[in-house]
Amino acid sequence: MNSIQNPVLKGFHPDPSILYHDGWFYITNSTFEWFGGVQISRSKDLSYWEPVGQALTRKSQLDMTGNPPSGGIWAPCLTWSDGLFWLIFTDVKSWNDGPFKDVHNYLVTAEHIEGPWSEPIYLNSSGFDPSLFHDTDGKKYLINMEWDYRRSGSQQFSGILLQELDPQSKTLVGPIYKIWKGTSIGLVEGPHLYKKDGWYYLLCAEGGTEYEHAVSVARSRNLTGPYETHPQNPLCTSRGKVDLYLQKAGHGSLCEGPNGQWFLAFLVGRPLPGTRRCVLGRETAIAPVQWKNDWPYLANGTSYPDAAFEVPWSITPQEKEQTRYDFSSTQGKERFIKDFMGLRIPGEGSLYSFTEQPGYLRLYGKESPVSRHTQSVLARRQTAFAFEAETCLEYHFNSFQHMAGLLYRYDETNWYYLRVTWDEENKRHTLGILQMDNGKFSMPLKEELFLTSTKVYLKLRVHQAQAQWYWSLDGKTWNTIGDTFDASILSDEYGGLGFTGAFIGIACQDMQGCRAYADFSYFSYQEL
Repeated sequence: MNSIQNPVLKGFHPDPSILYHDGWFYITNSTFEWFGGVQISRSKDLSYWEPVGQALTRKSQLDMTGNPPSGGIWAPCLTWSDGLFWLIFTDVKSWNDGPFKDVHNYLVTAEHIEGPWSEPIYLNSSGFDPSLFHDTDGKKYLINMEWDYRRSGSQQFSGILLQELDPQSKTLVGPIYKIWKGTSIGLVEGPHLYKKDGWYYLLCAEGGTEYEHAVSVARSRNLTGPYETHPQNPLCTSRGKVDLYLQKAGHGSLCEGPNGQWFLAFLVGRPLPGTRRCVLGRETAIAPVQWKNDWPYLANGTSYPDAAFEVPWSITPQEKEQTRYDFSSTQGKERFIKDFMGLRIPGEGSLYSFTEQPGYLRLYGKESPVSRHTQSVLARRQTAFAFEAETCLEYHFNSFQHMAGLLYRYDETNWYYLRVTWDEENKRHTLGILQMDNGKFSMPLKEELFLTSTKVYLKLRVHQAQAQWYWSLDGKTWNTIGDTFDASILSDEYGGLGFTGAFIGIACQDMQGCRAYADFSYFSYQEL
């Protein structure tokens, strides 16, 4: 047996949908307002995972212009049937504005996991977290939670709906059934259906995607119910176990792997030591599952997730990530495209280019760091509590409304920005810090640093909740700028409800004419 460490997908990988097909394990994750939509990863051994990229990469597939923070792509579901990969997802247009949620569910398909994925087919808007079930008789069914704006609190999560999907027209047909209202845990969502040994199994998330989260299970001999709850529900949770390494366990999905072995993929959170803040966001963990009396149980004999699990095959051990994205190499650009994401809309061509300045990534300045429409940002997940990120940029600005640099962000209301701009009074480029703390803007440096060059190296070093900015003119001699600052505010738990995690990347703004640009020669990220 070989041991695999959890989480298997570190940093912002929530709401996992796991599939085993043709020798590969695949996992899709929610991406919220980050573009492209739906992160796809794959693995042969459940230990070493490689990014496939994102499924929704065209504006015709996904346009999140104006979507709120933590809106966008919620809880995708990946399945395989009839020679196709089927992907169901929600595009959330509003979710935290009083009693209403505007949630639209879509279907795309592809012959190959790398794509190209089809244009989306609209399905319904009755609730979020849709899933597709392929029954053994060839019929297909959409399931999703139902949102009831008339109620309050957990009662707004009013149950799980089921409706047949015609596989030829890919449209919903026939009556809508409410097949389960959940347990006393409440907040039932994230449904997935499975069939095994004549039973239909309904796997759902309950308890809310925070510290009371859980995976609940019910079963029925009939597709439309009635469903009975697992005798030792929940199947998986961290509720009431504040000392567990993996917190927030919930929102899971099942798959049958090699030799009839079953696994549960589920989301978890790892709070910073001494806090309840998870800057890494919600991550993906895995647990082996055993079946007893026609019910699934965690193989460890409890309902609580382990920090590691064992598999009976050889594995490639996880290693600390050390990645340099060199924009002069094809390999560096390809890996960058898989790992980095933009905000709300596609970026290549309109927001960035690899061809305008050979060997560089040119980032075109667009709207401000609080825009929900057209931001020029490319960033990647923070995957470790201690890391270092570095870049080098060249610039020729002539307005204080032109900016570019290194951005460390959670959403539009919480971020830190080490950026270059232009001082029109002194006719020089300057380096300074901007920050937004729960919507409160500040510029912590009393005087910005005058730069003697149109090229500068920037670096961020983070250790748990402490972070520090650095700068250099040659990439060798580094100087600190500003004081250490609090990285923990870049978390779901700070300043209200959110669902993403900390990202580090590059940004450029031109709030004067949307024409200025900056050229970046590389980006490096290494776990410390």
